Amino acid sequence: MNIFSQAAQLEQQNIPFALTNIIDTKGSAPRHSGQMIVKADGSIIGTVGGGMIERYVIEQAIEALQERKPRVVKGRMTRSGPEAMGMDCGGAMTVFIDVFGLRPALLLIGAGHVNRAVAHAAHVLGFDITVADAYEESLSEEHFPEGTKRVLGKTMDDAIDQLTIDKNSFVVIATNHQDQDAITKVVGCDTQYIGLMASRRKVQTLFTHLRKSSVSEAHIQAIHSPIGFNIGAETPDEIAISIMAEVLKVQHQSAGGLMKDDTRVNRNKLVLIRGAGDIATGVAVRLHNSGFKVVMTDIAQPTVIRCTVSFAQCLYGDPVEVEGITAQKARSCEEVFTVLEQGNIPVMVDQECCSLNNLKPTFVVDAILAKRNLGTTKDMAPVTVALGPGFNAGVDCDAVIETNRGHYLGRVIYHGETQANTGIPGNIAGYTHQRVLRAPCNGIMYNHVSLGDIVEEGDVIAHVADSPVVSPLSGMVRGLLNEGLTVTEGFKIGDIDPRGIEADFTTVSDKARAIGGSVLEAMLHLEQTTLS
Repeated sequence: MNIFSQAAQLEQQNIPFALTNIIDTKGSAPRHSGQMIVKADGSIIGTVGGGMIERYVIEQAIEALQERKPRVVKGRMTRSGPEAMGMDCGGAMTVFIDVFGLRPALLLIGAGHVNRAVAHAAHVLGFDITVADAYEESLSEEHFPEGTKRVLGKTMDDAIDQLTIDKNSFVVIATNHQDQDAITKVVGCDTQYIGLMASRRKVQTLFTHLRKSSVSEAHIQAIHSPIGFNIGAETPDEIAISIMAEVLKVQHQSAGGLMKDDTRVNRNKLVLIRGAGDIATGVAVRLHNSGFKVVMTDIAQPTVIRCTVSFAQCLYGDPVEVEGITAQKARSCEEVFTVLEQGNIPVMVDQECCSLNNLKPTFVVDAILAKRNLGTTKDMAPVTVALGPGFNAGVDCDAVIETNRGHYLGRVIYHGETQANTGIPGNIAGYTHQRVLRAPCNGIMYNHVSLGDIVEEGDVIAHVADSPVVSPLSGMVRGLLNEGLTVTEGFKIGDIDPRGIEADFTTVSDKARAIGGSVLEAMLHLEQTTLS
């Protein structure tokens, strides 16, 4: 069998290999023509000359396989060793290295009607297909295209154990009654894609099960479910097209959506804001009105006190509107883009920013305002901006915004840090810490008033466990935590605005608006200097 027949056999088996071919020589080369197959483990078939030349070509071929890209290697040899590549006698050689046997692996868990249709669609697209099931009849050869590898297990777990799942694999789970077992088995694997066919209601049930099983939020958020694109698919063949469209989107790292009008295509306008409290919301309003596509993230139960002007409030249920802009909860990256297409702001539960790799925003803004850095790094996006103390511009982020009230409020700092945290709330009508409500003890919070209510000094505002929280002064309740939250002693749970009826609890504050303008300034400046 000649080398090309062996290469064809390896490619048919989808075994990765590089085919090296001498395309030019000068001087006294050991060989003027020749081909060599190099497998991923360094084993070879054929030769391009032996010795140091061949060792160097093998090294380059293995690197080409790892990068999954062809390359040209050329050079000459000095007496001390390869200078790129060549010979002691002054010869030189040029070798072309091409890579093969790298068809993407599609692993289908479940051999029912949908995955049969997926297999036929994927076969045309050049995928290397393996289907696994615990029912022998479902795996009959006639159901699948030629070349499909069929894996039968005693149970579904056993069948999955026989699969080779790695970082280049695409996994589609479509079973009748074994989806929980299958997703539990696969969710922790490092893959290109995991798709789970299930209804939205079933997805919620399965994700709850995974969380109770201590599966990380990052792995859960990486699952594509409900699976595929919303094209109104009903038949197995239609569903297969929907699924493979999503698989191709992930494979090619494409935006997806309609070519004619897709907010996802213009990712240079995509901003991810960490935090969705009142200051973060002021920033989001400014950026949204300036044409940016804003995505926000927060914890599952945000402890925001100015709920009427905080987009984080939508994480408790219904969409929230602030100054004519609507924010709504998004449960996946696909939902994020759907919400953006509607002209709204999506807010995700994503404390660790696990969605970053899928969203790939051009801008990241840390607006958590924790007075310390909770994990934002400069490499999260091409442009990173942070608010307040805890960040060093030029190290943690590209720019940091001063948030302390006073002469420097909103100042953009490109090198260095903001003023230190004073621990003193902003001065409103002569009051600072006096207007802040804090939990008197640990416990669950119960409210007796609503945002916007006018109260008198001494009025009971809320209870934490059995302890009352009384108003320290007369004015408007401008901030109050959501009822039912568990708080700790000393935690800020609300504030009273001494301006009373003159205060406005329904629109973005002057501070949030000023900081939002500074974030916009920093982003535009960095876009010109960093991205140009």
